[in-house]
Amino acid sequence: MNVGVLLVDDEPLIRAGLRVIVDSEDGLTVLGEAADGAEVPGLVARLRPDVVLMDVRMPAVDGIRATTHLMSTVDDPPKVIVVTTFENDDYVYDALVAGASGFLLKRARPEEIVAAIRTVVAGESLLFPSAIRRLAAQHSPSPSGDGLASAGLTEREREVLRLMATGLSNVEIAGELYLGVQTVKTHVGNVLSKLGARDRTQAVVRAYDSGFVAPSGS
Repeated sequence: MNVGVLLVDDEPLIRAGLRVIVDSEDGLTVLGEAADGAEVPGLVARLRPDVVLMDVRMPAVDGIRATTHLMSTVDDPPKVIVVTTFENDDYVYDALVAGASGFLLKRARPEEIVAAIRTVVAGESLLFPSAIRRLAAQHSPSPSGDGLASAGLTEREREVLRLMATGLSNVEIAGELYLGVQTVKTHVGNVLSKLGARDRTQAVVRAYDSGFVAPSGS
């Protein structure tokens, strides 16, 4: 499978560097570039990328607004990875809440960028779970320990969601719970459906925000 990537950053040098990294990797292709989030809807509609690497802070339309627009207006939106200078940037968590599948630091090594793209496309595990946990800890979750009660998750689905939040892949969850991988995939699918989450990142963010999973890992 060839993965099409759209690059969105107001700095031409950043876009040029990302293009070299992505295009040099087998199975990854840069389909286009944009200098601002305002250009994203039109490019996504025309190019149909699988992944958008999106700068979280841009002068006109930032990565949060662009991500929110994509998730609310595109039937099958691409995966969004927001790119940021600082790991503890509040914009990053807001972008995850808006629908981004993960984030990358601008200083990330080429192999980390490639791995991040492949991870969000596969959807089998969480991208940088410890970093997401730290970001969640900076926000105020609901004090309720059962903030997802209304979602109607079964006990097994709740177990799976807790393990998803730790960053375990479907294969690793299967080993932890002594289940078949296909069974775990079914449970993950049920969790996403019941939470109204597009992917496992959104499900985990919901788990943190509701207080169902404590960012401290407790």
